[in-house]
Amino acid sequence: MIDFRSDTVTKPTPAMLQAMQQAEVGDDVFGDDLTILALESKAAKMFGKEAALFCASGTMTNQIAIKVHTQPSNEVICAEDSHIYKYEGGGMAFNSGVQAKVLKADRGRLNANQVLQAINADDIHFPKTSLVSLENTHNRGGGSVYTLSDIKAIKQVCEQHHLPLHLDGARIFNALVTSGISAADMGQQFDSISVCLSKGLGCPVGSLLLGTSVFIKQAKRVRKILGGGWRQAGYLAAAGIYALEHHIERLADDHLKAKEIEKQLQTLAWVENILPVETNIVIFNIAAKHNADEVLAHLLSHQIKASKTSPQSIRFVTHIQTTEEDIQLLCKTLENF
Repeated sequence: MIDFRSDTVTKPTPAMLQAMQQAEVGDDVFGDDLTILALESKAAKMFGKEAALFCASGTMTNQIAIKVHTQPSNEVICAEDSHIYKYEGGGMAFNSGVQAKVLKADRGRLNANQVLQAINADDIHFPKTSLVSLENTHNRGGGSVYTLSDIKAIKQVCEQHHLPLHLDGARIFNALVTSGISAADMGQQFDSISVCLSKGLGCPVGSLLLGTSVFIKQAKRVRKILGGGWRQAGYLAAAGIYALEHHIERLADDHLKAKEIEKQLQTLAWVENILPVETNIVIFNIAAKHNADEVLAHLLSHQIKASKTSPQSIRFVTHIQTTEEDIQLLCKTLENF
């Protein structure tokens, strides 16, 4: 079975498994798992941050960040289709007692003027604006990527209004590889960063939350309250270290494979619209004569899995286990629909 549903379906490579098996572990709740400490230190230094916290998922790191940055009744500014709003189970309301001010965006990308206009006045009738969150790359935007200049403009607005800026960087390394921006330059723009290891980087589990030492100390307390303290998780952290050392540059291969899919889709009469492909995500709409379920059924009959984002749209995601043969079979199967 060929799986294009997400880059979360990846499995460790043999070399990553070997690194996991050889990991030196301890009890992370006591702070003595040396492999976790090494991963946290490595990631923090990459982005120019003081500290990091290894967590179970990107949802957990995002939700911890929101909790630390806000107080109940506050408001978070984000794009209307951002992950923290659409796909985290109402977590910001459940965990932090805050609400979202969702803004229409260019394939998930906000601009500085939008953020400025969305900041509430200091008025008791309005919730206090306490956080701005960006997502890069943006999942629902088809893997769209922010420019550094746009992020800097948003950061300037946040600084002028004393607002922390959080990055949901579930696929941040895809963004860095395709844009050429360094992790350190990106890190300078944000007060907190969530980095997922279990998507394009190919790890089985885990995300990191980055920030100042004071922020991470608070985050660690919240992680404990959420039940996120873990013991010999160094076996998982070893996969993260391996990925950061070996799996970043290869993301460009995933992007090229996604472009191959885009090229094939452009030739098909039943494909109505394709979001511009910048990284490893391909989202396209289907003409009204057909629907996503019909296309998915056709693909599944040829041992290919994909996912729909609406009744008329489908998403393909390329990843470390996607081969050139997989791409050719997918393209042929799409052509024969």
